[in-house]
Amino acid sequence: MFYRLIADFLLVFHLSFIVFVLVGGFLAWRWRRLVWLHIPAAAWGAWIEFAGWICPLTPLENHFRRLAGQSGYQGGFIEHYIVPLIYPEEWTLSFRLVFGSLVVAINAAAYFGYFRFRRK
Repeated sequence: MFYRLIADFLLVFHLSFIVFVLVGGFLAWRWRRLVWLHIPAAAWGAWIEFAGWICPLTPLENHFRRLAGQSGYQGGFIEHYIVPLIYPEEWTLSFRLVFGSLVVAINAAAYFGYFRFRRK
């Protein structure tokens, strides 16, 4: 039970990190110091996608799932609703490139607005 809780926590943290990578630039409009955390996170997120790497959170989560006696992502709410958002079935090269470009485009727009409004 304890290992499953750790794995579920890692999954929720992973989803939160992905959301932060996507919209953290807009949060920086309100909390300026957040820029120092978001820029490296966004760069990491885009790099992971473009390079085709696996985020280190994924094998760590899977490790705790195995320790909990689980073999996959079946079962409760988290496995049914959140896992498909983080681990789509069709994770092809073109999908990774589109997602990486989306990360760059959203953050470019966020920081364009951030610096534009900050000047005023």
